[in-house]
Amino acid sequence: MDEKTYPMTEEGKAKLQAELDQLKSVDRKEIVERIKIARSYGDLSENSEYEAAKNEQAILEGQISKLEQMIRYAEIIDPDDVAADVVSLGKKVSFTELPDGEEETYSIVGKAEASPLDGKISNDSPIAQALIGHKLGEEVEIESPGGSFSVKITGVAQL
Repeated sequence: MDEKTYPMTEEGKAKLQAELDQLKSVDRKEIVERIKIARSYGDLSENSEYEAAKNEQAILEGQISKLEQMIRYAEIIDPDDVAADVVSLGKKVSFTELPDGEEETYSIVGKAEASPLDGKISNDSPIAQALIGHKLGEEVEIESPGGSFSVKITGVAQL
């Protein structure tokens, strides 16, 4: 059975590993300590602190499991495998909306490391899907939930 892969940059994988290390070495210990303290309050059937801590523990363990799977099945994308002027995952792309829009720049990254507020969009996003595979100087039609629009690619660079 094929496992789902998670395309990402080397930097994205390192960030996920750091988050996983934090959850396992610090956050997990804090929750275990809260459970221990809540247990000392007596009757567990009516102990809201205990219930809250156990719920937090379940959520944390789910996050740990998800991160471990993403790291285990990470597919590191090497932008050097694609021509320098071609848009791909692991590259920064600049474009201008036609006919006379302002220039916008985004880094195309895997879903696991996307952060639109930081200018990092997922390779699964409508903008990235439309731009991937196109070259510097090309005009591209982008279909988005808000409607379609045309852009001209004005820059492609390595991250």
